[in-house]
Amino acid sequence: MLGNTNPLSPCAAFGQILRDLRRERGLSQEALALEAGLQRNYISLIERGVNQPTITTVFKLASALAIRPSEVIARVERRANYPSITLGRL
Repeated sequence: MLGNTNPLSPCAAFGQILRDLRRERGLSQEALALEAGLQRNYISLIERGVNQPTITTVFKLASALAIRPSEVIARVERRANYPSITLGRL
């Protein structure tokens, strides 16, 4: 992670990923909010890492951004440098 000793919190990483995805798709916060059925101010708060979205909100945002919710979460894990968990046989 190029010497960064302070990894992002998952909440901050989610906000950054949301902003990146929104911008990649050429959407304003207003347009994303409209597509997801949310308030523009709420999108802003999530992007700044102030508010944490519920799982329902994650699904709404993913749908509005045409991406699987699991892919959004995977990107958050990578951005936050969240440690991988290796599961043994169940």
